[in-house]
This record gives sequence, C-alpha cells and structure tokens, in this order.
Amino acid sequence: MIRGAILVFLGACSFGVLTTLVKISYKEGFTLAEVTGAQVFFGAIILWLILAGRALFQNIKFHFTWKNSWKVLLTGISTGLVSLCYYKSIQELPASIGILLLMQFTWISMLLEIIIHQKFPTRMQWISVIFILFGTYLAGNIYSLDNIPFSLEGIGYGFLAGFFYAVFIWANGRVGNALVPVQKSAMMITGACLFIFVIFPPEFLWNGSMSAGLWSWGLIFALFGTVIPPLFYAYGIPQTGVGLSSILSSAELPVAVFFSSWLLAEEVTALQWIGVATILFAIVVANVKKAKSPLAPKGGKTP
Repeated sequence: MIRGAILVFLGACSFGVLTTLVKISYKEGFTLAEVTGAQVFFGAIILWLILAGRALFQNIKFHFTWKNSWKVLLTGISTGLVSLCYYKSIQELPASIGILLLMQFTWISMLLEIIIHQKFPTRMQWISVIFILFGTYLAGNIYSLDNIPFSLEGIGYGFLAGFFYAVFIWANGRVGNALVPVQKSAMMITGACLFIFVIFPPEFLWNGSMSAGLWSWGLIFALFGTVIPPLFYAYGIPQTGVGLSSILSSAELPVAVFFSSWLLAEEVTALQWIGVATILFAIVVANVKKAKSPLAPKGGKTP
C-alpha cells in the first residue's frame, strides 16, 4: 500500500510540474500546436517502446483486436481535448490560475454523475463543492481581479479543460479495463495523438522546430504528462484504493502553484495559499469515506 501511495503521489506531482514547464516553453517561442503535438507524439513513441520491451524481454503477450481497441482510441480524444484546452488556458492566464480552473473537474464530475447516471452526491460531497468554489475564489484572487491578467478566453478554455478532464475520468473508468495498463495508456495516447494531428497538422516534424529545441521539450512533456502519471496511477491506484488515490492526486494543485511561484515568479499571496488549502481540504472531505473502504484487488485494472 505504501508503494502504491508513493506512486500516486509522484504521478500527481509530475502533472503539477508540467504546468510550469509548458509555460516556460511558451516563453521560448514555441506554439500551442507544437507543445501539444510534441507531447503526444513522443509520449506515444515512448509508451509503445515500453510495450514492445515488455513483450520481447518479459515474454508478455498483448492481444490487439478492433473490438478492444476502438473505444480506448476514442477515449484518447478526451485526453487530447484536455491538453489543448488547458495549454491554451495557461497561454492566456498565469499558470497558478490555469491549474485552479482545471481542478474544477471535481464538481463537474459530480454533475456528470447526476446527468448520466442520476446518481446524486452525498451531503458531504455537496459541502465539499461549496468549499472548492470558495477555495477557488480565494486561490484565484477573484476578489481582486485588477491584480491578475484577465482573459475571458483563457478562463473559458480553463473551464473546458476541467470539463473534458471530468469526461476523461468518466470514460476512462469504463473503457479498456481488461487491458494491461501500459497497453491501455499507449492506445489512449495514440488516439490523442491522431486527434491533435487532425486539429494541428504536425508541421513541427519538418519546419525546423525540432532542431530549435522542441525535441527536448517534447521528451520532457511526454515523460511528465503522458508516461509517468498514467503508468504510476495504473500501478498505484489498485494498491491504494480510489478514495485515498483521489486525495493523494490532489497534490498536483499545490505543486503547480509552488513551481509557478518559484520558476515563473508569479505572485501568490497568503490568501491564495489559504484558498489552495481549502480546495485540498474539500477534496479530502469528499473522498475520506472512500479512502476508508476496502482496497481494490491488487490485480485489478485502473483508469
């Protein structure tokens, strides 16, 4: 269990660091199309290499059929939409604000459960939603909008990123659970790659961006965004349990805010840190009962 908890925590921290790194790459002149395209391109290559390595050296057999593949590939579209909307949001807004908007997936997920499954949240979950919204009000410095660059477009894309992340979580938990985690991750990122290449043709492969340094950024984005978190979650969540994993994965928020303050010199006030703490508290409240429930079987598959 301890090993699983560490893996989930490190996966969340990896996502948190990614936000700041993407922001830095923008400052070096790379575009949204190049950043998103390079991430899924290198991510797909790395995951397929890991899959091939396991097949060759560990003699593990993987079964690919259209029946067990097409839904996983389509689920990758939601992953691609999260990246596109989120990276567009932090292009327009401070990284610390962008991550707050993404974290709204917590209550959006509850709305999806109501709309799709008529499953209503518990009283404690409703309370947690109130705390999340209040925490966002503080952490987003909404009480003093004059102090932050205001972009309606950035805010819109940030909320869309949160929505598509909620859709991804919903779909991911229901598709491809019989597949080995690395196989599912490789197919999902391949679907995301194909989708993003339809939106943004991969001109970075031949326009000189690679030799200008995009290849190194692409490898970094792939590792922190499409390789480490999915694999660490896939192996860690079955050992830790969904409830405790939800709490541990919230580490993404303070890590992202900390690195944006440290490396990007974005001002984060004491009230904003209180807001971050409030959101984390709300996530713990919403999941503490699940965390006390029996753990999932170690052999189970995860999103």
